[in-house]
Amino acid sequence: MSLQNSKSNTLQNAQSLNSGAEIELDRDHPGDKYLVDEDSEQTPEFTVVMPTLNEEQGIAECIRRIKNALVDLEMTGEIVVSDSSTDRTPEIAEALGARVVVPDKPGYGYAYMYAFERARGEYIAIGDADCTYDFEELPKLYDLVANGDADMAMGSRLEGEILPGSMPKLHQYVGNPLLTKFLNVFYRAGVSDAHSGMRVFSREALETMDLNSTGMEFASEMIMEAGAKDLEIEEIPITYHPREGEATLESFSDGWRHVKFMLVNAPGHLFSIPGMVLGVVGMLVMGLAYTSVQLGPVSLGLNSMIAGSLLTLVGYQVASLGAFSTVASDPIQKANDPFTTWLIQRVSLERGATIGLGIFGVGAAYAAVVVGRWIRGGFATVPVVETNILAFTAIILGVQIFFGSFFLSAIAK
Repeated sequence: MSLQNSKSNTLQNAQSLNSGAEIELDRDHPGDKYLVDEDSEQTPEFTVVMPTLNEEQGIAECIRRIKNALVDLEMTGEIVVSDSSTDRTPEIAEALGARVVVPDKPGYGYAYMYAFERARGEYIAIGDADCTYDFEELPKLYDLVANGDADMAMGSRLEGEILPGSMPKLHQYVGNPLLTKFLNVFYRAGVSDAHSGMRVFSREALETMDLNSTGMEFASEMIMEAGAKDLEIEEIPITYHPREGEATLESFSDGWRHVKFMLVNAPGHLFSIPGMVLGVVGMLVMGLAYTSVQLGPVSLGLNSMIAGSLLTLVGYQVASLGAFSTVASDPIQKANDPFTTWLIQRVSLERGATIGLGIFGVGAAYAAVVVGRWIRGGFATVPVVETNILAFTAIILGVQIFFGSFFLSAIAK
């Protein structure tokens, strides 16, 4: 089908839909000549994907702005609407020349991935269909990717302009900056607005990222994957507008889903680093208490020894979870701290079991001496001293290392 025929059909559909409707549709837009029909033998250069859920108030304006961008770029393109609506959104989109696909499963992320499988452009743009993002700003994002300056270009709302009523203050000053900080620390993303939904990337970058999330955390996963795969991300300030239609975002539940997803996929930050800190602090406290070293006017005693023992045991247990999750779950950002690297690469089943048995043996030997004294003393009360705590700490730590080595070996196969 030719571009001219596609344009003619689009205008007929728009006229039919607009009859008696409250939503005004463009009946003759200069950008129509750049839209490539689904049945056309011509391959579009640029694909714009929008997931929609009852966006009849904003979809027409978004498509108009996308067409303006195509005119500015003088580039053939297609508009793919991944729709799960119960209102007139798909009818309006089709009438204006967009290709509507219907995902067979629910979810924000799944809607995107379903559309990506059907996108034909060498360059792909994404954005919401509620008019919050001005698609007329797409050309400056596209230029960064097309010129090789970035694998993914993002519009930064936080470094651009957020119009009054566009974003709740809690999101603007707390939620988005905090989530962005998480991503930058955990995944070295280096961005100012990690949850901006306006992005342009190459097909090669899309294929490099291993995207699997079906929910709202999809936006985070894309940045996490790009950072972990060393893709170049660049940002340009954009203007964020008030939305058209009802909001579907649930601030706290969706925010927690992002945080949870980031933590689970960064076991080094979730487990290994906190575990090592706890373990080092615990051993330091135990050492100071055992040697009776004075810290100014403070002298660490029996209670400090107990606290140090608990911190040491908990620290090892938490840190070992970093190695277990790195091996078993294949996270986006694998733990690469010295402890986890040593545990995974250097400690075999035999070596780990031997170390565990050795530590257990030292503690058990002293414990046997204590039990012998207890028996010879007629089962009298045995005083709790620092050496006893040290011995029983060694016993528990040895058991953890011994069985942890078997578990790590089992999940590594």
